Amino acid sequence: MVRGREAAFSEAEFAQRQARAQAAVEAAGHDVLLVTSPENIYWLTGRQTAGYFAFQTLLLPATGAPTLLVRQLELSGSIANCWLEDIVAYQDGEDPIALLGSILSKRHFAKVAMEMDGWFVSPKMASQIEASLPTGKLSDGSGLIAPLRMIKSPAELDAIRHAARYAEAGLAAGIDACAAGADENAVAAAMLAEAVRQGSETMAMEPLVSSGPRSGLPHMTWRRRTLEAGDPLFLELAASHLRYHSALMRTVWIGQPSQEGQRMMDCALLALERALEAIKPGVSCAEPHLAAQKVIDDHGYTAAFRKRIGYSMGVAFAPDWGEGGILSLFTGIKQEIQPGMVFHLPATLRSYGEWTVGASETVIVTQSGIDILSDLPRQICIK
Repeated sequence: MVRGREAAFSEAEFAQRQARAQAAVEAAGHDVLLVTSPENIYWLTGRQTAGYFAFQTLLLPATGAPTLLVRQLELSGSIANCWLEDIVAYQDGEDPIALLGSILSKRHFAKVAMEMDGWFVSPKMASQIEASLPTGKLSDGSGLIAPLRMIKSPAELDAIRHAARYAEAGLAAGIDACAAGADENAVAAAMLAEAVRQGSETMAMEPLVSSGPRSGLPHMTWRRRTLEAGDPLFLELAASHLRYHSALMRTVWIGQPSQEGQRMMDCALLALERALEAIKPGVSCAEPHLAAQKVIDDHGYTAAFRKRIGYSMGVAFAPDWGEGGILSLFTGIKQEIQPGMVFHLPATLRSYGEWTVGASETVIVTQSGIDILSDLPRQICIK
């Protein structure tokens, strides 16, 4: 295999990311950090596969070359995806924890830390890793890498712009497929097909398609329901380019929306507009949420909006298309908004069990404000 043949970015791009991460490891007082989340491993190395359910870890030392430990089946793909010189594989039936312990021992790492906040290393496995260490002590290295991903490089922003175009095309196709007599599956198929046709790669989460009373339940998706006259529809999609995602959400109604549904939609759109106006370098991440929340509270819809107004976007692997665990636009978040950050803002209001209305935008923060990545009309699309 040719090293880096399938790499998402240049060797220099990954080297710069690794240098920043190693400085963070050193500043935290660790000799080495075991990186376990697929998003952070990818961000640091370009390693990606559908087989990330198998144990993998990146040994990121404070100084020196990183080592990637993967399943043997994943070795050739890792060589092609990455610029790394040192990739070690374990065979099926071999204990990867024992191999990891051997590598750590040979490199004489005394202060070993590991990301403890990921979804892919169980508490049991973490205990086994700790037991395998010569020192018998494993520190919590959570939260060292993720903050480095908040501000995107020009190459990352370019990938997100590509993803935004795919998402807009997919959502437009889904809207076109909405009609009485069609079903939710047909709408979902149209969304997926067009996004992929336009260039989208694997999506970190399935599109959300729900109609009628189901649309009033959060995070529902297609289930063969036939669309009827008078139905509201909730459509949301995140497409991807080089694992970077951009999301978009819109509302459709088969026939005229109810008066209350339209009032709620008008409120949601105003809240979204106020939030977008509030995003600018130098303000806190709380400000856009507070601007949206004021509109919603003033219109009497507080109970219909029990959530944050937005969250960070970037690298994503299933089960989540966002970086909401890194950064939220929400009350109490003091992090300063900076150029190069990317956010998805879903402004939704729900009459629970009846409908959800609203719209969303993914935006890139610029030196003077924001760049909105979609031109799709935000009003309810009446079919």
